[in-house]
This record gives sequence, structure tokens and C-alpha cells, in this order.
Amino acid sequence: MLVSEEKFSLWLFGLDTVLRCRLIIHLLTCMFEAAFDVFVDMPKRVAFAWNIMISGHAQCGKIDSCLRLFKEMIEKSEFEPDCYTFSSLMNACGDSSDLVCGRMVHAVMVKNGWDCAVEAKNSVLSFYAKVGCRDDAMRVLESVEILTQVSWNSVIDVCMKIGETEKALEVFHLAPERNIVTWTTMIAGYGRNGDGEQALRFFVEMMKSGVDSDHFAYGAVLHACSGLACLGHGKMIHGCLICRGFQGYAYVGNALVNLYAKCGDIKDSNRAFGDIANKDLVSWNTMLFAFGVHGLADHALRLYDSMIASGIKPDKVTFIGLLTTCSHSGLVEEGCSIFESMVKDHGIPLEVDHVTCMIDMFGRGGYLAEAKDLATTYNSLVTKASSSSSWEALLGACSTHWHTELGREVSKVLKIAEPSEEMSFVLLSNLYCSSGRWKEAEDVRREMVERGMKKTPGCSWIEVGNQVSTFLVGDSSHPHLEELSQTLNCIQSEMRNPETFWNLWI
Repeated sequence: MLVSEEKFSLWLFGLDTVLRCRLIIHLLTCMFEAAFDVFVDMPKRVAFAWNIMISGHAQCGKIDSCLRLFKEMIEKSEFEPDCYTFSSLMNACGDSSDLVCGRMVHAVMVKNGWDCAVEAKNSVLSFYAKVGCRDDAMRVLESVEILTQVSWNSVIDVCMKIGETEKALEVFHLAPERNIVTWTTMIAGYGRNGDGEQALRFFVEMMKSGVDSDHFAYGAVLHACSGLACLGHGKMIHGCLICRGFQGYAYVGNALVNLYAKCGDIKDSNRAFGDIANKDLVSWNTMLFAFGVHGLADHALRLYDSMIASGIKPDKVTFIGLLTTCSHSGLVEEGCSIFESMVKDHGIPLEVDHVTCMIDMFGRGGYLAEAKDLATTYNSLVTKASSSSSWEALLGACSTHWHTELGREVSKVLKIAEPSEEMSFVLLSNLYCSSGRWKEAEDVRREMVERGMKKTPGCSWIEVGNQVSTFLVGDSSHPHLEELSQTLNCIQSEMRNPETFWNLWI
């Protein structure tokens, strides 16, 4: 039964401070605005109440609200911030990757004398690791005198985030205790650093050690399997987590959707998506990308409509997925409509990735003039970006459609923007080769040699019998290379002469 606002206010008036704080904690999990109203109506806001609200806003990623509450606490209350206040603020700055605000909060923490508190120091350590400030993280790490379990885990996390996997392993072995967070940090860290096999080994060791795994551990190892495209191991882990009842968790479900999609099993990817109890934005985006990668544009667009109907607001990643899908499926008209809707209907500002998707879409469809106009129109946006992917997409389109003059023009822009990147040289060389202009192609290759550039070799892999075999261009170390070459030659012959192959079987 619904209670009127007046009756609720009268009931609230009769609560003491402790009960109000408990009520705020409960409401923060389901009714954020109501929790804030209870906080505002408190006759006396104790330090614990301030910390609860700051922590609640931090967990929701509302960094501006956290800082505003912090300022009010200092200026309007009789209470001073403590180590828990600063920990929440540092975590909020870390989650939002706000380096400036994080440094400001750290400075205030030092000024107030809370920088030596273990909880506060752990949050500072985690913050500098999240924003990638290796030197700052190491300075904080060296100043830690008393290592709690949280401190050990933070040190491992820092080492992993700055790429020091061997150092992380050393700290892991030195830690007096290893809880589920310790193991999960190692598994997730190896996955992030591209060592999926080691992440899998750690997960197996964790299971053998008798540690009671949670859904974060399963999600971490599934992400590692996605990087390996290792379907067999992924299915075994999927079976284990079903026994534990974790398949409905969004973090686990999102990892499963991604795993099956990367391994080519779109049916099980869609099934894993359906198993997620409370789908978040990442769930919808991951499934949308999965459909797009598998060329199922109609499914992706219908999924987007369902997402909007369910009340989920799309973000910039959603539109990158949609535009990529339209590009790969040749849906130029639909892509243009989505591009316009992104800013007009959803208020999402354009970024270079969106422009790149549109240029790629026009280029694939043969609309090179439109692609060039778009690149020129948003040149300032592209110039400010850390990469020149938009111009590379246009140059790739020129190569595909043998448009030599435009390709040469675009390559000049790329050479100025990224003189040390080999991609523009490789694409221009391919363009000249496809147009039969061998002398120009040779000149481009010679310039690459003079600049000390090397083309990154192509790589592919396949899983057979739970073992992943990797193949690099120019690598002849595979033990079955001769048999593989013979098989590929047969397949190539059959593809070029389908009628001859068919006649042999009649």
C-alpha cells in the first residue's frame, strides 16, 4: 500500500538519528532520491550520514554530487571529514578517471592529516592505479607501512594495472592471506595484460585451493577466455557457474555473451543474454555488437528498438555498435538516420569513433565523395583525436575502390598527422598495387624501409581439442605446417574451380 508524502514525513519525524541512517542505507539500494530526501530532512546530520551519502553518490558514479556534498560538509556542518569520507571520494575519482579532482582530494586529505590512515591510503593507491599514474602509485606504495589484507590486494591491483605482472605474482606469493579478492585481482590482471592462459591457470588453482568463488571471479576468467577465443574452457566454466547459480548476474552474463560471440557461437551468445536477470547498458551493448559482428544487422536494429522500449538510455558505445553494424551490412540509409538521431534525439555528442564509422560506411558503399566531405567537415574533431582512424578508413576505401588520386591526397594528410605509423604507408602501397602502379608501390615500400618501419604481421588462431593454435605470417614453426599447406592448397583449388571439384563427386 502506498503511503502519502505527508504521512511519510510525520513518520520520518519520529525517527532518531540512528534509524534515519539505517533508512538511508536501505533506500540507497533502490530509491536514491528518497534516500537523499531523508538525508536533507535530518534535524542533525551526523558524520556517518554525510559519509553514507557521499559513498552512495560515489557508487553511482556521480563525482560532481560527491564533491558538492563534501564541500557542504566542510562549510555547513560541525563535523570534519574522516578517512572513510576521503576513501569514498578517492574511489569516485578513480571510477570516473578524474585525475584533477583526485589530486585535489588527495591534497585535502594530506592537509587534514588523514593520508596515513590505512583505508585512505589504500583508496589513494587504487586511484593512481586506475588513472594510470605509475610513478604516483609507486610513491604511495613505498610509503605504506602497515599492510592489511585490503592493502595487499591493492598492491597486487596496482602492479597489474601498470603492467608489472611478475611483481604482482611476487606480491601474491608474499601475501600472508589470500581471499577471493586476491585471486580475482590476479585473474583479472592477467586477462587485462593479454595473458589469458595464465588467468585460466590461476582460476583452476583457486578452485583447487578451496576458495569459495563468486560471480566476479567467474566474470574475470570468462573475459580471459574471450581474449583467447577459447570456447571449450569457456563452456566448462559456464557449466560450473550454472551450478553456483551465477548465470543471471549481469557481470557474468555480459562476459558469456562476449565469449560466445567471439568464438562464433551467436546462438549461445543470445541465450546467455536472455539468462541475464537485470540487463544493464553493457548487456545490451555487448549483444548489439555480437549481432553486428556476425552480420545480423536486422537482429541488431531490433535489439536496439527493444532496448529503447525497455527504458535503457543508449550511450556513445551503443551508437558505435549500431554504426559499425550498418557499415558492415551496407545499410547506408539506416546508418545516416542513426547518426542524425544520436545528437538530435539522444543528445550524445559526436566523437571521432562515430565519424570514423560513418566514413567507413560511405567508403564501403563506394560513396567516396560523401566520405571525404564528412572527414573534411569534422576535420577539427579528427585532428584532436589521439589516432587518425577516420583518415585511415577513407584511405582503405580508396584502396578498395581503386581511387588512386584521392588515396594519394589522404595519405599526405596521414603522413603529417602520424609520420611514425605504418598503416598509411601499407594502405597506400596496397592501393598502388591494386591499380597496377608498381613503381609507386615500390617507392612507398622503400620509404618505409628508410623510416625504419615494419608491417605488423597478420595473425589468426583456431581452437582444436581445447588447444589454441596461432599462425603468424612468415612463421613456419608449426609442427603440422606441411599438412596444413597441402590442405589449404586443395581448398584454394576447389574454390577457384568449383565445377571441376563438383564433377569429381558426380
